[in-house]
Amino acid sequence: MRLFYLLLALGFLTSGGYAQQVDSLYMVQNFDLNEYRIPMRDGVELFTVVYTPKETDEDVPILMNRTCYNASNYTDYKVSRYPSSYLVRDGYILVYQDVRGRYMSDGTFDNMRPNIPGNDPENKTDIDESSDTWDTIEWLINNIPNNNGKVGMYGISYPGFYTAAALPDAHPALKASSPQAPISDFFFDDFHHQGAYLQSYTAAFAVFGYQKEERTRKPWYMDKIKRFYDNPAADGYDFHLSLGPLKNITEAYHSDNFFWNQIIAHPNYDAFWQERNILPHLKGIDHAVLTVGGWFDAEDLYGPLNIYKRIESENPKAQNTIVMGPWDHGGWARERGKTTHNHIYFGDSISTHYQKEVERRFFNHHLKGTDETPLPEAYMFDTGTKEWKSFEQWPPESIPPVSLYFGANGTLALNKPQDEKAVFEYISDPAKPVPYTSQTEGLTFTPRRFMSDDQRQASRRPDVLTFVTPPLADPETIAGEIMARLKVSMTGTDADFIVKLIDVYPQDHPKYDHNPDNIVMGGYQQLVRSEVFRGRFRNSFETPEPFVPGEVSDVNFRLQDVLHTFKKGHRIMIQIHSTWFPYIDRNPQKYVDNIYEADASDFIKSTIRVYGNSVIEAGGKVGDTPAIMELEGYIKG
Repeated sequence: MRLFYLLLALGFLTSGGYAQQVDSLYMVQNFDLNEYRIPMRDGVELFTVVYTPKETDEDVPILMNRTCYNASNYTDYKVSRYPSSYLVRDGYILVYQDVRGRYMSDGTFDNMRPNIPGNDPENKTDIDESSDTWDTIEWLINNIPNNNGKVGMYGISYPGFYTAAALPDAHPALKASSPQAPISDFFFDDFHHQGAYLQSYTAAFAVFGYQKEERTRKPWYMDKIKRFYDNPAADGYDFHLSLGPLKNITEAYHSDNFFWNQIIAHPNYDAFWQERNILPHLKGIDHAVLTVGGWFDAEDLYGPLNIYKRIESENPKAQNTIVMGPWDHGGWARERGKTTHNHIYFGDSISTHYQKEVERRFFNHHLKGTDETPLPEAYMFDTGTKEWKSFEQWPPESIPPVSLYFGANGTLALNKPQDEKAVFEYISDPAKPVPYTSQTEGLTFTPRRFMSDDQRQASRRPDVLTFVTPPLADPETIAGEIMARLKVSMTGTDADFIVKLIDVYPQDHPKYDHNPDNIVMGGYQQLVRSEVFRGRFRNSFETPEPFVPGEVSDVNFRLQDVLHTFKKGHRIMIQIHSTWFPYIDRNPQKYVDNIYEADASDFIKSTIRVYGNSVIEAGGKVGDTPAIMELEGYIKG
């Protein structure tokens, strides 16, 4: 069963719960199906599934999805998952394509294939995802009958990256693009968060780290995944802790996995990662872009926010819109009636509203020329008031930022510095790491529920610093970026820092109907936003450095954006700790050049101190840090 959910998460299987599903009978009655092998400029052929409306009085647009997750899933009249039924019934030409090196396509697969600026069809050697998309579009508009010469692209997760990767040097027929939960940089999305390895992804490497030997409609790496899931562990925390240091994963599971070996060979943000970052190439865009994400996306939250911001800053001619809703990874493609995340209820039919009133309007307007009311610049869901809000820009200037200061006895103050000489400390022990969730979970591919989970289990631990305000006399809205500016010291020479922003419910908060009886919402400590930062990267992601024991250092890093109103009577909480397991791997806390090669003897306890002149800046646009300025330099070239 766990293997089923792994495949479902990766897009290999579909499940019920999709809004207004289109069944195979409808597709047979209304579409013709053909499979093609479309030649790229270097001669490689890409497998492509095309559905063409049978009867149409006018030429219609093309709507395309490029995927590494098997276009064969959409053949035999099976399109129940993407796109929404509203778009299918509007009569688009539907295209699904295996990217280079995957399933029925030829060529060699490369994770986050680097972009090569320029897109000259006569150049037969400079191949990237943009050139493959260009060649595909050129073939489609010249060979598929009854198309109107306009193309839209969409995709969720890795297909979201392929949508974003087609934006630079785009084909002129590409008029509307919707990267959804897109990856932008694997050092900050999915496999890492700000350089820290997501150990929860360990079983997923089989999907991305083996080349296939021949064209296939079936996964060729299943035997590698089954090593984890044939006898799945009931408790993922115990399973990963028993593995020991990451070098044991290499020996036990991934010694022959090319992607794993690339990761352990590049523990820092060197040229390997820099050239795989799509953000520097998002310029010269002059068509419409709708970037979509979920506030509770444990996989790809960095991507949509930063892709939107990069397009906004570099492309004044682009019609650029961002949508962020109360979803986990890809949740907007599913509709279950009640919109919940973990224990929290947000409303009814929110995904249907998005599919019908946002996504459908976007593509119909830009590809069919329908007279639709323009979408707002930023259409964002407030996860506290549980309602949609529109903004002329993101982050908005209309909502003032707040500063959160730490005080004695675990107090937290808004916009009022406390005792700057205060010192707060805890002992971080890698042998007893803080769990990332209040719930026991088995082996999971990218845990999802914890993004709004109850933090009471963490606030009761002695290795977690907890600061909380009194009950709020008035609502407090945080909208935009968050920066943790910590002053720290330690007895070791390296450490991770996890910072959490939490909404503490009143004790009399009622239960939600969808929860089991043991979930008590009175006093619930809802995670609103959290992030990890590997301290060695405080001054540079490319050139890490150890801490000096006992010396006070600045550790400044951004969390991802939020739009959340803390209601009257609620309290705002901040938690700080240094392990978050097994979502994030364990830092040895003794500096080693490469944590993937650390020995068990390198893992030590460390006393971590956080000083009272630290601050959490929340809302609006926050400032830069040395590491962020370095990263911006890479992005700007």
